[in-house]
Parts: sequence; C-alpha cells; structure tokens
Amino acid sequence: MKHRLRLLTVLAVLFPWYSPVQIATSATAESDTGESPNVLVILTDDQGWGDLSLHGNTAIKTPRIDSLAKDGISFDRFFVCPVCSPTRAEFLTGRYHPRSGVRGVTAGDERMNTDEVTIADRFRDAGYATAMFGKWHNGSQSRYHPLRRGFEQFYGFTSGHWGSYFDPMLDHDGSIVTGKGYLSDDLTGHAIEFIKSQTTEAVAGKAKPFFAYVAYNTPHSPMQVPDRWFDPVRERQLLRDNRGAGKEKIEHTRAALAMCENLDWNIGRLLDQLEASNVARDTIVVFFCDNGPNGHRFNGDMRGTKGSTDEGGVRSPMFIRWPAKIQPGAVVKDIAGAIDLLPTLTAMANVAPEPSSDSPDAGKKSKPIDGRNLQPLITPDPYLNNLWGARYLFSHWGGRVSVRSQDYRLDHKGKLYNMVDDPGQRIDVSAEQSDVAQRMVAARDKWIADMKIKSPDWKQDPRPYLIDANPSVATHLPARDAKATGSIKRSSIHANCSYFTEWTDTTDSIHWPVAIDRTGDYELELYYACDDSAVGSTYSVVVEYDDGRISESPVIEIKTANPAKDRGAEHDRFPRTESYVKTWKFAKGAARLDAGKGTMRIMAKESPGGGLIGFRLLLIRRTAL
Repeated sequence: MKHRLRLLTVLAVLFPWYSPVQIATSATAESDTGESPNVLVILTDDQGWGDLSLHGNTAIKTPRIDSLAKDGISFDRFFVCPVCSPTRAEFLTGRYHPRSGVRGVTAGDERMNTDEVTIADRFRDAGYATAMFGKWHNGSQSRYHPLRRGFEQFYGFTSGHWGSYFDPMLDHDGSIVTGKGYLSDDLTGHAIEFIKSQTTEAVAGKAKPFFAYVAYNTPHSPMQVPDRWFDPVRERQLLRDNRGAGKEKIEHTRAALAMCENLDWNIGRLLDQLEASNVARDTIVVFFCDNGPNGHRFNGDMRGTKGSTDEGGVRSPMFIRWPAKIQPGAVVKDIAGAIDLLPTLTAMANVAPEPSSDSPDAGKKSKPIDGRNLQPLITPDPYLNNLWGARYLFSHWGGRVSVRSQDYRLDHKGKLYNMVDDPGQRIDVSAEQSDVAQRMVAARDKWIADMKIKSPDWKQDPRPYLIDANPSVATHLPARDAKATGSIKRSSIHANCSYFTEWTDTTDSIHWPVAIDRTGDYELELYYACDDSAVGSTYSVVVEYDDGRISESPVIEIKTANPAKDRGAEHDRFPRTESYVKTWKFAKGAARLDAGKGTMRIMAKESPGGGLIGFRLLLIRRTAL
C-alpha cells in the first residue's frame, strides 16, 4: 500500500496536467483513515503581502493572522491574480481565469461560466455543509449566484466592491436584507453562527463536516473603518519603505492598516470559535489575499501593486493550518498559486474529483485543471520533493502577461529578472540568460494562445444575462451590468455598486442583453430613489427578442417618494472614486416572459409630475415552477 501511494503521488507530481485531482484523490482514498476535516478558507481583499507584521511591517499588528504561519505552514512564493474576480475564479475552479469566462471585474465580465464545477460543488457532493460569507464577485444573476455554485448558505454581496461598510444592503440566501454594523464584523458573526450550528449538529450525533469560505471585502475601498481601529494608527510611525516613493497616500495607508488590524481581530474570532467548538485540531484553515496592495505602501521592496502583473501585484501570503496533520512552522520555498488550492484541499479531505450521480451537477464533468496538489510540499517526502519538477505560473490582466518560474520572472514587456538575486526586478538579464528568456517567451505565447485572450470574444463578451426559471434564487439585474441611453448617467465611472441618475426623458431607457430560461410568470421589484415629482410615474419592462417578438409588462407605478440622499462620505477615511449609496425602496410589478434571447429594457411610460426615478436594481423571480 505504501508503495502504491508513493507511485500515485509521483504520477500527480510528474503529470499535473493529466487529471491531477483524480490521481491525488485516488492516492488519498487508498490511504485515508476516514477523517473528513472541516475546511475554513479565508480570503482578504486588496491586502498586500506587506500588510502583515509577520513580513516585517512594524506599522501594523496582525498577531492572529501571523499565528497561522507559526502554527501551520507558509508558502513563501504564492501567486494570485492582479485583481479580485480572476483570483476568486482560480481558487474556485483550480483553472486559470480565462478558461472560466472571467474577463474583468464588473459589468458582467466577472461572471464564471455556469458549466464550471467549483470547489464548493465538490465538498457539498462529498457530504459537507457548505457556506460562503462576504464578497462573491463571480456573477450576480441566479445561475452565477453562490447558491447555485455549490454553497448551501450565502450572506454577503455578489458585486466587486460595496459602497458602504456600515449597515449595508446585502444578499442573504437570495433575499435582500440590511446588514448590522461594520461589514467585516457582521460577516464574521454569521460565519461564527454557521460554525456553531455545524458543531452543535455534530454533538447531537448528526455529524456533518463543513466547508466555509469567508471572503472579506477589506481593505478594498471605500476606506471605511470604525474609530476603534483607526484611532490607534492615527499617529503611528509608518514604514515608508516601498517602491512607490513619493506616491504613497498617507491617510489611505493608515486606513488600510486599520482595516487590516480589524481583519486580524475578526480572523481571531473565527479561530477562537474553532477552539470553543472543539474542532480546531480537525479543521484545515487557509489564509490568502486576492492581489497586491491597493496603494503604494510597504510591500517588501517588490515592484508593482494591485493591477500589476509584476511580483508586487501578484504575490500573496498563504498559510495552511491543520494541527492534526501539519507540523507547525515550516516554510515552503517552491512557487505555488491560487489554482493549486482546489486540488490540494480536495485531496487533503479525500473529496471525489467528479460530481456524484445524485448531485445537482451530475451532468457536469470536471474540466482539466491547471493547479497542482501541494501535499508533497506540505508533508515533505525527500523522494517526492526531488520529483516535484519545474513549473511556470502565469499572471494576466489587461492584455499583459508575465511568467514566473522558480527562479525567474518574465515581465509583460519581455524583460527577464532573476528573482533570487534581484527580487525587486531591477536588472534585466534577458541577454545574459537568453536560453531561459526564449523558453519563457515560448511558454507565454503558448499560454496566450491556449487562453484565447486575444480573440474577439475576449474584448466583446457575447454572453447574455440569464433570467432563470428556478424560483429559489432571484435574478439580479443591477445598474452595474446595464447600459443606458440618452441623458441617463451612471453615479460613478466605476460600475460596481453604482446606480443610474438624471433620467429626464421618457424616450430613454436602461437595458441588458438577456436569455430567458423558460416561459412563465415572473415577479418584478424595481429599486428606486426619487423626489415628489416622480410620484405617479410609471414604467414597464420590455423584452425585444432577437427573432422580432416584443413583450411588455403591465406598468409599475411609483406610489411613494424616496428622496434618499447619497450616504457613505460620513464614514470615509480617504476620498473615494467609487459611487456612494442610497437607501433604496422598491416598487412591485409582474410580467409574462417568453423563453428566448433579446434585450430587456426598463421604459418610462409617463410622469404626471415631470420627474423620473434614480435606478439601482431590477429583481426578477419566477412565481412557480
């Protein structure tokens, strides 16, 4: 058995491109003693490698996050994507983000194709209770919603960023609710209740392991944090050692550090709950970040910040703690990435690589993944380490592609850097190391061709928004994903969490390309703000089908004013460029929608008082199957 296990794991190391999860899981299935560890994955948003005291930043205190490295294993060279949604898709699928349809961060480009099988799908099918808390950012419509991607519970928001972190509008299992207090604290509270509920079930003899994904939204802007966390850093001496000399915005940095210290406190609350529930020993805890820092601040002298494909834009801390299996304090120097987490965690938990026959995803087959099972590095075997072999990791954003090997980085301009001798990327060695450069250029060109990122579809996303016939989760059509005609303006150049305003002409409209799943009756909720002049105004939802058909809903009348003012500035620690938010009301309507593809429009019909609404969201739910 021992030799068979070693042989199978050797195959996983040598041939990671050929069903690596299946090989790794087969090896685990032969040797596993039957444990099904709980899994807690923690992802933070815009927190850089340098935003931890563990990494030498004396201006910040993060003892609870640091403890994960001390009590577990840390990956010294772990790479994610330059921005948010691509990293999330790579973690969820084990595949490079272009393969899953994720092209950008807003206006629908963040959607992960519905035929992808996620890590949550796999854990749910293995009998785990699955839940997600926080920022989803891989699609808002019901087919893309976390509840349709393997998670049985969801509390958070599906957009790329949120406009207010205090008592915000949130999504709880498909219904719109109002959060309580500071968002990071609120998300943690819901995650703690989930852990409590699962461990209570276990005590009652209804044991079911859990897979929890807590995706915090900070320190992403807007830079909002309670006084409790901001006050201690107001006068703190900052570590001004960064590559953006002269570009650092001090108050932005202070807010980011305060938000990270709040994260540390909340992560400590999660770890304390694992202890209180007596499951810490048997729970795998993973911590990583989604991209480089959202500003010029201390980041270990690396070049690049969020949005960059250089080292500073894509290097993230990554810690795995599992007291029952992982020896504390080890540091892995081998390069690894977000694509590796799915094959690693499923193998560690002995989770099957394909959906079960009774799974909602039984018709789906897992696609070849790009990640490797990191177990040989986590539980070192000298024999296997020698066979781990070379690999390339690819980073892409905005048409720029860089390539990382164990020792070198080829940047998006074709310059080569020795990352061992020159981790700050200062000296181009492509001439001296021409063979290395040529191999990495060839690998980059092949990757670009494989990912099809230069195809017309990449720049012009052809996918419509899906109007789902399943009534369990409403379809969200937010202003973020819409386009508007005439005088209608967006509240910010950044579409996420934005709304439409200055609607003055009834000939103008707000519209989306849609695909309606099934003919049927649907409920509509139109989220709006307006003054008294728009009371009595009416609107209809019109679908112009590609085959020439047109359908129009009965009118939706605005019966009460909602003169909501922009809010959020009162909490900002640094000026924002994103949209502020309002407190929205909704007006109800109904429509008979036919199956098919076309353009869905919100049309203003008439306004006795002369005014029209500001628009935030159209919610659509089929009334029954």
